[in-house]
Amino acid sequence: MPQSGFYAKVRQGMPALIDQWRRLGRGDADRLALILAETARVARLGEPDATPDGATLAAWSQPGAQDSIPLWAARTATFLLVQMPARPVPQGEEEACAWAYCWLLNRDFESVEAARAALPEHLRERLGHAVGAAWADRQGLRLV
Repeated sequence: MPQSGFYAKVRQGMPALIDQWRRLGRGDADRLALILAETARVARLGEPDATPDGATLAAWSQPGAQDSIPLWAARTATFLLVQMPARPVPQGEEEACAWAYCWLLNRDFESVEAARAALPEHLRERLGHAVGAAWADRQGLRLV
């Protein structure tokens, strides 16, 4: 059964999110995959079953790969992108939804206003609406 609504946009945006982090990471693909997995473990953003290789990371960044991307990878890519000095921003609506969804999963917020206020300055305008949609989705107590 196809997904609809906000969560479908999140899943559709995950390949672009992974691709942006992979491109901005500017490193060997295997090394970037290792950084992603180790950061997930250390920052407690997920527990990868195994460390992916560079080919897997490249596959995850392709359009249509959303069903193969584990949530820990998207959460960790968001975590890393938000901290980059290059100040990257999502490039489309689906990618913004993926960033916002992961932003809420990565930290605890008491309100949608607190979640928006905690965004880095360069992301507030671009992600403000998506964070609101992510909050509404989360508050809807979805069973995923």
